[in-house]
Amino acid sequence: MAASPLPRLSGAYDGAPQRSGLRPGIVHLGLGNFHRAHQAVYTRAALDAAGGDWGIVGVGSRSASVPDAMHAQSMLYTVVEISPQGESFSIPGTHTDAFTAAAEPERVAATIGAAETRIVSLTVTENGYYYSPRTGHLAVDDPAIQRDLTDAARPTTPIGQIVRGLQSRARAHGESITVLSCDNLAENGRHTERLVKEFAGLLPAAEAAETLAFIERHVTFPSTMVDRIVPATTEHYRRLVAERCGYRDEVPVPAEPFTMWVLEDRFAAGRPEWEAGGAVFSDEVSRYEELKVRLLNGTHSLIAYLGALTGAATIPESVRQPQVEAAARAVLRDEYRPSVTAPRGVDLDAYEEELFTRWRNTALGHRTSQVGSDGSLKLRQRIPVPALAALDSGRTPHFLALTAAAYLACLAPLPGFDPGPHAAAMVDPARTVLARQAELSSSSAELARRVLGEQHLLGEELAGRDEFIARTGELLDVIRRHGALAAAAQAG
Repeated sequence: MAASPLPRLSGAYDGAPQRSGLRPGIVHLGLGNFHRAHQAVYTRAALDAAGGDWGIVGVGSRSASVPDAMHAQSMLYTVVEISPQGESFSIPGTHTDAFTAAAEPERVAATIGAAETRIVSLTVTENGYYYSPRTGHLAVDDPAIQRDLTDAARPTTPIGQIVRGLQSRARAHGESITVLSCDNLAENGRHTERLVKEFAGLLPAAEAAETLAFIERHVTFPSTMVDRIVPATTEHYRRLVAERCGYRDEVPVPAEPFTMWVLEDRFAAGRPEWEAGGAVFSDEVSRYEELKVRLLNGTHSLIAYLGALTGAATIPESVRQPQVEAAARAVLRDEYRPSVTAPRGVDLDAYEEELFTRWRNTALGHRTSQVGSDGSLKLRQRIPVPALAALDSGRTPHFLALTAAAYLACLAPLPGFDPGPHAAAMVDPARTVLARQAELSSSSAELARRVLGEQHLLGEELAGRDEFIARTGELLDVIRRHGALAAAAQAG
């Protein structure tokens, strides 16, 4: 006799948290794996410790797969914490609803505008803010921004959705709200505030004045630093949940054990007691942010690009190679670390060792193609400040140049060079432009000059530093001729 199919995860499962009576207080834009294994988990701890009406309405961008699955599972899913020592399973149960902005565009602004909503948070990636990496300001010429400026009822960009939601609040009830960016952007709160105000300022004069006045009086934009490695969901994790938990979950989320959240405590209408889950409220968010963006993210990028070029599918496979680990330690210690100031109580040596322990987590399998995606946006946040500091002190930042070279080798291979399948799987908004520059270039030096010097991939200041561009071209040539590991050794 065939075995009975496993039941689908639902509110009837004994391990599911009790959700009866939970009312929404947070609207979250970006219903991806990171949010569901990070902010949602902290919110569960806050609800368990202190209660409150802090249920989350999750808003996906286009794909309905996660919202549909959550609706079929009583708004539940499983977080699978993965380490070499084994797995643990938990069900946050913090969402009260979920939908996609593409299917219900009018509903996004209306939900943000509801009086019960007191926080609107975001994990939409750097690309979701519709700003110019060159200027840091709103990309006003982007067709999506132009549409949102003219179609108030159906905004499609996160910035447009927030502004239209704030307008709804101003006109309906005037209740205050906090806009909470949880993306890897420098001073993400201030960055988001600037873009929101720039969008509002482009509205017709009377409308702009009313909206900007409401923002000044009733909206806060705290900065945050978020940190947790959260890979993509695969069939492996669905099978693991089924085997270990005895139910089917279509949208489990794998995550590493480590998690961190640092926030400014500037909330206009209250907040959950996220500190119950370990969140840190600090006046040093910018220092934590520098630590994350440079030491962690910057080094992570180098590991990903070198790994992809050597055929490593995952970060643990990449960092297992002695030349890659040596290059990663060199860029972290010698080139990123001098550019940061440690927050009070943080031991940078211990922080470094913790990073390498996380990157070696073979059970997690974080893919090099995932970490290497969107480099045209990410590297501009990570490389320029430490590179310029080194150059100004008379030192050539060889490993930062290696990071740029490895990125170009992956995303803009010159004719005749095959960077491999993991590089080909990387997604980047600049890929088409980079491919065109590679077609026009006759050498590695010319490609580096075109992309870094003329296209300002890493910003205007670094575009004028010929020694950095030349070194990037030299290392790119070594990658093409002798491979990524040879370039890593030559950089040292």
